[in-house]
Amino acid sequence: MDPARNPFRATLGATPPLLVGRNEAVQNFAFALDDGPGAHERISLIVGPRGIGKTVLLNAFEDTAEERGWFVISETATKGFVERIRSEIIRRLARQRSHLKGLGLSIFGVGGSVTWDSTSISEASYSLRNALDDYLAYKASLDRTTGQPASGVFITLDEMHHQRNDELIEFGATIQHLVRERKNIAVAMAGIPSAIKPLLSSQATASEAPNPITFLRRAERVELDRVSDEDVSLALEQPLAESVTTWTGRALETAVNACQGYPFMIQLVGQWAFREAQGRSITREAAERGADKARRKLGQLVHEPALADLSDVDRSFLVFMARDDGPTEIAALKARLDRSDSYVGNYRRRLIDAEMIVEVGRGRIDFALPYLREYLREHAASLVI
Repeated sequence: MDPARNPFRATLGATPPLLVGRNEAVQNFAFALDDGPGAHERISLIVGPRGIGKTVLLNAFEDTAEERGWFVISETATKGFVERIRSEIIRRLARQRSHLKGLGLSIFGVGGSVTWDSTSISEASYSLRNALDDYLAYKASLDRTTGQPASGVFITLDEMHHQRNDELIEFGATIQHLVRERKNIAVAMAGIPSAIKPLLSSQATASEAPNPITFLRRAERVELDRVSDEDVSLALEQPLAESVTTWTGRALETAVNACQGYPFMIQLVGQWAFREAQGRSITREAAERGADKARRKLGQLVHEPALADLSDVDRSFLVFMARDDGPTEIAALKARLDRSDSYVGNYRRRLIDAEMIVEVGRGRIDFALPYLREYLREHAASLVI
């Protein structure tokens, strides 16, 4: 590393120089890969608000799988993701066409010869399940030939959302078949709570076949939360171990307090404090200036899009909460809104499900995201209906 370069990576989804607070989740996933087909954590669902480290954890899972020789396919659950996965497998098989003879792959059943052009192989004749079956057969053959431990295919799917329900049903049905057949398949998915909950609560009617989305309910649930101050301190200090720039005096303590255990804030505070350094020292004053700039950037990158996902009434509810310097009493909020118990209770539940607020005691709620109160106060005029 260039000792003069800023080591912090304040970009959503970028792997930080030091991943802290997620060791148990990564270790459990590694155990599942080693334990073989049927291990529960091979199908994992990562849930948490923006900036809590979902994509970073997916990256760590991918690294873990690649270290064990697994083929990794990384995707985002936007429209057309099933076809993109299928096409990617076809492209990868095409690169190994000379090694596929004699494996009895179903792709060779498409007219007897294959053009290896994914656009010319119809989904009806060569589905995602066909593609994964062939890819897994090739991987098993490769492992036998090279004498490597058996591995398989690992798919990560970021930004899960209930609006892609039809594709998720197709994807889920495919994965369920492969799991039942004890194939070496692993999947890790990630999404924010408000996008995931409708998927988990969806039900099939009595006349329908069982909903393949139930594979989500059976997945290992990894619910991400803030990390300890000890981990925050480590994540801020260790990246500077080989740098010419160092924390001085109470600067590190100031930076740790500003992060409030929020993983993305660690990178923001670290990045801006480094930029504010005087010579080779990050002073307490530099840490304070960096933290202030980090809070403003957090508003742009996390608070603004999180609030955009909510209804007008949801946002108004939060703005009325922001009048308090600490936790809000439900009774006081009801009077402030001049609404019924059921009305306030409904929006309280909605915002808890979206992980915008949390219950902090009987009849009291507070903000789940750091510095959201300050952001709402600054932007109240544009957020209240």
